[in-house]
Amino acid sequence: MKDPVTELARMGVEAEGRVVRLDLGPFRPYLISHPDHVQQVLKTDWTNFVREGMFWRPVQRVTGDSILGEGDGWASTRKILQPLFTMRYTASLAEDMADIITECIGELDGFARRGQPVDGGHQMTTIVNQAVIKVLFGGRISRDTAERLAPEFSTCATSIGFRLLFPFAPYSIKVPGDRAFLRSAKKIDEIVYPLIEQAKREGIKGKEVVSTLLAARLETDGDADLRQVRDDLVSIYGAASETTAMSLTWLWSVLHDHPDVNARLQDEIRRVVGDGPVRPSHVAELTYLRMVLQELLRVYPSAWIIPRQTVADTEIGGVRIKAGSQVLVSPYTTHRLSEFWDRPHEFDPERWADEKAARRHRFSFIPFGAGPHVCLGQHLFYVEAPLVIANLLSRYEPVLTNPQKLTPVPGASVRPKEKLYLRLLPIERKWVA
Repeated sequence: MKDPVTELARMGVEAEGRVVRLDLGPFRPYLISHPDHVQQVLKTDWTNFVREGMFWRPVQRVTGDSILGEGDGWASTRKILQPLFTMRYTASLAEDMADIITECIGELDGFARRGQPVDGGHQMTTIVNQAVIKVLFGGRISRDTAERLAPEFSTCATSIGFRLLFPFAPYSIKVPGDRAFLRSAKKIDEIVYPLIEQAKREGIKGKEVVSTLLAARLETDGDADLRQVRDDLVSIYGAASETTAMSLTWLWSVLHDHPDVNARLQDEIRRVVGDGPVRPSHVAELTYLRMVLQELLRVYPSAWIIPRQTVADTEIGGVRIKAGSQVLVSPYTTHRLSEFWDRPHEFDPERWADEKAARRHRFSFIPFGAGPHVCLGQHLFYVEAPLVIANLLSRYEPVLTNPQKLTPVPGASVRPKEKLYLRLLPIERKWVA
């Protein structure tokens, strides 16, 4: 219970990827980690493994019937949103995203001049949220509103930990985290509903998330169901910002623990970017940065478990599993199986040096899930995350002031329990943003 993310991974690794039956008192889910089994659950037999059951109840209390759900609600929302998350459309947003990120990171100059450490996790969340809101939501959400919204999402994401670990606990009984969750969920509604109503009054404004959802719902139903649009917005906002912000938070501890990686990464960024601002055209040239991000997603995938419930009796890896059973796909375990990863517990970006030539099982690396439910925001991540890192490291040399062993905290995504503070040492530049 003190470190369930690590403990589940240990169980799966010791079993060498075989199906593990977890004995959690009255609750006995199956831990799934072998890539063959992951492929069965998430891709080849995905209709028999649905996003329902007690593990999804905590999440769906805030996301509702949407892209993170199942059935018609999921299908309709994904069809509406998919054009906004293709590789081509995401690339078209990159210039605006680069401008926003450069502006946000420039605001850290005051901390750097004073030598005042910043909360790394908070700053990553703030920068990512600003980029997501301005690019995906077309400026419909003000910065002040975004700064009120972000901590409420963070509270919801972390306060469901107890419910995820004890999913059989009845909701009639308050458990740790419930009050904070319900309070934040209410505040999210108080912020999001007025935004939707205002957007509906103002009408469609181009190709951004709010307008796209309203236009699609109006065309389909003749009138937009505000609850449905609210569920869609809350889900896509969380999915688009959470993965990137949490991955970037882990990065600073990794770079502190691996000074050779840190030095090589900074050298590449300074060589490629030079004295000018970071632009999307630089991203393709930052090959080592891409390798670092891939390894970061392997070691610290934001999804610690991907829960599913079986619809019909089935078999996984020779184990009979009854209908209604819970199975937990564990990327955290899959990414640490020695059968598929050499020295799996070492952080080594070099393993990605020739990604195409590597003979890995297609489902041995699943940071964004897989199959029909694969995360829509993965292309956005590979544009946004490099821009944030390159901007920061071209302007400053971040120094971790409180290095320590980090504990992964279970929730909607995995984040470190401990805060990370960075002192930003300015790098002399010839340009000003």
